[in-house]
Amino acid sequence: MITADEIKSLFHLKPHPEEGGYFAETYRSTESIPEGILPARYKGIRSYATAIYYLLTPDTFSAMHRLQSDEIFHHYLGDPVEMLQLRPDGSGKTLILGPDILSGMQPQIIVPGGVWQGLRLLRGETFALLGTTVSPGFEFSDYESGRRDLLVEAYPKFQDLIIALTR
Repeated sequence: MITADEIKSLFHLKPHPEEGGYFAETYRSTESIPEGILPARYKGIRSYATAIYYLLTPDTFSAMHRLQSDEIFHHYLGDPVEMLQLRPDGSGKTLILGPDILSGMQPQIIVPGGVWQGLRLLRGETFALLGTTVSPGFEFSDYESGRRDLLVEAYPKFQDLIIALTR
């Protein structure tokens, strides 16, 4: 069976500088959307779409963050992942991204722009190779890290998971 280290090497994955986990950009549209066409929350020119490989291991997690754009997660290989989504209206939910669709896992999950998100492997698991597609395309200027204190205050029902998914 393939290991996380082999996947990192094969796909040239590097530590994600903000979020945690390991990633490599695999696609950035050569066409772009001019500034001023998209809503004001977008600054500058945007690619139509971007895509990455994203790897989680037991010593990593995707820290709570939100993006301006919609993000589609895809489960490619490995173990299931728990995702927390916190919506602007104060509601939230946990979802399982994984291969066992008969038990309710989802092979694809959509995170609407502006929704807080964080992910981690289920306890005892070894790795998950995921992919994400973002449209309009991802730019690091769109990334906002979640502050533990503010998220716990706004979403007290999810306190334990917020603490686990923040630094």
